[in-house]
Formats: sequence, structure tokens, C-alpha cells
Amino acid sequence: MDIQKILFTIAHCTPGFLLAIIIHEYAHGYVAKIFGDDTAEREGRLTFNPAAHIDPMGTIVWPLIGAVSGWAVFGWAKPVPISVGNFSRQNYRKAIFWVSFAGPLSNFILGTISALAIALWFRFAPSDSTYFMAVTEILKYSVFINFLLGGFNIIPWPPLDGSRMLASFLHGETLRKYESLSQYTLYVFIGIFALSMMGIPTIHYILEPFLRVGNFLTLFFVSLMS
Repeated sequence: MDIQKILFTIAHCTPGFLLAIIIHEYAHGYVAKIFGDDTAEREGRLTFNPAAHIDPMGTIVWPLIGAVSGWAVFGWAKPVPISVGNFSRQNYRKAIFWVSFAGPLSNFILGTISALAIALWFRFAPSDSTYFMAVTEILKYSVFINFLLGGFNIIPWPPLDGSRMLASFLHGETLRKYESLSQYTLYVFIGIFALSMMGIPTIHYILEPFLRVGNFLTLFFVSLMS
């Protein structure tokens, strides 16, 4: 186990990771407030303070496992509380869609800003400085984690954000059957994890296009400022 490599991974991943998951949850709560639900604000979750969003497993344990094992540092924050009963009847489905989409959308926006920041950093920062590569790695990871989180959460499988976005268009028995898929979520994730351990890519095929967009935007902004 290379302790120095692990510490380096933690150091350059932590800023982008924390910002990505905090912005994601803040966006959910903020858009919910726009549609009339201030639950997140009343419970102290409409804040950029990391302490308010920490989930022990998703924010600490799982990312550390990723850093130690050499996988991608990945995780989640404590979900913000949303009381859908506070949405008006005429805007109910619209509110569900946009509150759900707000999280992934915020990650795509933040990932794009990070890609632009890399281009600005390459253009104006002194490349011979001692901290040039460190900041570069932090920004590159920010692009990666934001497009990864955005892509993952937009998958239409309960309880991910994409499932609630899709559910906002469904009615009656179709909606009930769709929501019942949540009982298989644990087994699906275990299956994906097991296949990955055996070297069989699964979810990789879904997330790869989002990561390619992040890489494309980075190269586009860099070439634009060259």
C-alpha cells in the first residue's frame, strides 16, 4: 500500500468531491424552495457548510475505500429533506421534475465551469510554479467527479434523481409498477459491483458518454485559449 499515493489522491480529490456533492444537494433544496417547499432551509440544509451535508458512509467511508483501493473517489451527501406536499397541485409534477433534475444539472454546470477553469489556469498560471500540477489535478478531478455524479444520478432507476424525473410523467398503474422497481435496487447495485470486480464493465457504458463530454469541454476551452 503506497501511503503517499493515497494521501495525494485524497488531497487532490477532496475539494472537488465536497463541492460537487454539496452543490448537488443545495440545488435540490433551493429549487424546492422556489416551488414552495422550504423544508431544507428550515432544517439548516440550504447551506454550503460541508458539516450539514456529511453522510458518514457516503461522504467519508466510501470515498476512502475508493482512494485506498485505487478506484475513483466517489460518494454522496446526506439527501436534503423535501416535502412534496408543499408543492401546489397545479405545479406538482413540474416541481418534482425540476427539483429532481436540479442536482444533476448543478453538477453538469459545475463540471463545465471546472473545465473552463482548467483552460484559464493553463493560460495564465506560471507552469513552472510548485503548485501548478497540484491545482491542475484538483481541477481535472472536479471535471471528472461532476460529470460522473451528474451522469450517475440521471439514470432512471429508483431512487436516483432520474427515476423521479421520469416518474413525474407517469400516472396510475404505470407509475406504481415503475416505483416498485426500487425493491430490486440493492440487488442491481450488488450485481453491478460484482461484475465490475470480475472485470466486466456494466455501468461504465452508461457513464462513459458523460465523462467524454467533460473531456471534450476541457480540450475545447483549452484550445480556445491557446
